[in-house]
Amino acid sequence: MEFIKMHGLGNDFIFLDQMSDSGEEGNANYSELAEKLCHRRFGIGGDGLVVILPSKVADARMRIFNSDGSEPEMCGNGIRCFARYLYDQGIVVSDSMLVETGAGILKPKLFIKDGQVQGVQVDMGEPVLKAELIPVLGEGEPVIGRSIEALGETYLYTAVSMGNPHCIIFVEDYATLDFDRVGPAIEKHSLFPRKTNVEFIQINSPQEITMKVWERGAGPTLACGTGACASVVASVLNHKTERKVTVHLPGGDLFIEWGADNHVYMTGPAAYAFKGEWLGL
Repeated sequence: MEFIKMHGLGNDFIFLDQMSDSGEEGNANYSELAEKLCHRRFGIGGDGLVVILPSKVADARMRIFNSDGSEPEMCGNGIRCFARYLYDQGIVVSDSMLVETGAGILKPKLFIKDGQVQGVQVDMGEPVLKAELIPVLGEGEPVIGRSIEALGETYLYTAVSMGNPHCIIFVEDYATLDFDRVGPAIEKHSLFPRKTNVEFIQINSPQEITMKVWERGAGPTLACGTGACASVVASVLNHKTERKVTVHLPGGDLFIEWGADNHVYMTGPAAYAFKGEWLGL
């Protein structure tokens, strides 16, 4: 089975091209395959498996599976890589496209120079702030500055969905944060019926924030595109930043804009790592 490895700011994915799929997708156990392929000792290694499929309503359909086999609705870094792959393989020949995802149809736009993709901007749609739609237990909208208890400590959080759930917590100093314990405790907290991604945010200025993320189903990653979008929305709602923000992640920077049209726009790179053949031995 041939594959391509790609990453967005170090958030890495194994891509399987199934555009020639003849309707047998239901027979493929992508969850089990993701666990095998993403294992960093016994497999290829990756934060997730991305499957490229034909679509009846868009240029292509993206399914993503976390390294634990779970299937999230969307992935910001993954869709930028997905868009670049479609262009480089000639599946889409223009600088804009439509991609069907579990969070709806999204619209990536490529920045191309001399035939090479330099970056990708994605219209991530409108943030979801209503509790039952995120989902988080509680009523009404928005969910701002509410209390959550984890490991005997109380934190203030803001909940946002960018097609998948996010819990954003503002911190003063990462040195005082027990990230490896607090992250999974909140990910699986009973307040979040479908679990949640967890972002810990430091405010650098009204135009810059720093983010550490514990991803639902994957654990700590070098970047999370939907998390960066959700974190900027939360920062604006908490009157901490402006609406155009550079987000510093362990793997690099993303530029996020919460536009006047209420859509969130994410701009960042998409890169290849390597390609190969998995023998499944």
